[in-house]
Amino acid sequence: MVLLKKGNCTVGIDKGELTSFISEGHEFIHQKGSPGWRSADTEMFPIIGPLNETDFRIQVPRGSGAIQDQHGLLRELEYDVISQTETTTTFKKKYTAGTRVKNSKFPEKSNKEWLVWPYTFAFEKSFELKENTLEVTFSVSGERDMPFMLGYHPAFKLHADNPKILADQKEITLDEVLAVGGRALQVESCNSITLKDKKVITIETEGFEHFMCWTEVRNMVCIEPITFYPYAVAQRELHTGFQYLADSAAVFKAIFKV
Repeated sequence: MVLLKKGNCTVGIDKGELTSFISEGHEFIHQKGSPGWRSADTEMFPIIGPLNETDFRIQVPRGSGAIQDQHGLLRELEYDVISQTETTTTFKKKYTAGTRVKNSKFPEKSNKEWLVWPYTFAFEKSFELKENTLEVTFSVSGERDMPFMLGYHPAFKLHADNPKILADQKEITLDEVLAVGGRALQVESCNSITLKDKKVITIETEGFEHFMCWTEVRNMVCIEPITFYPYAVAQRELHTGFQYLADSAAVFKAIFKV
């Protein structure tokens, strides 16, 4: 477990997963083991969304060797710690093209025991705790023109009975998010969302283009920065949501302000 401290804030990170963000005694992050979701945060990469209708395959420029389960294979890999200070830490995952990765959803939720991606990449996740602010930075590097989508999937603990989500002067209720179900509620062309619970937290982004909000319970809500909303197209057209790596790393940020 990595612990970061700055002023009135503390952050807990377990194997690259943000498990705690406490400010003045208030916990903002959903606790693992509580109803709703087994995780506290994760990344969706190199795809966002399900592929069960296309036999878990997605079209890529390099052959047919792209077998992915919902939200991609990155979550099946383990992070290594590459740096740490009192207020910062960086984790890294590496993947070599064509390497088979065990699918944790097999066989209960998928008929694919192994996932595979035809490109080599490295994925860094960095945390920096500042005064009342936590910056989470994602850096994606790899083969030029590798297609990818990126989504960040943090879950927030809810303390109030009727929390509100504010986005572009629009108010979204928890009931509205619940009503959408597993598809997740899209918040299009947005780079800042505020969650008004017993305490207030604002999530600002850089590099991401949209958000989607998801929950199936009243004690937590996921507010997820995404590069592409996967339910905007049929699964066979999911590849239209790809962007492509250039020579330099692609950098994205999620900034939590309390």
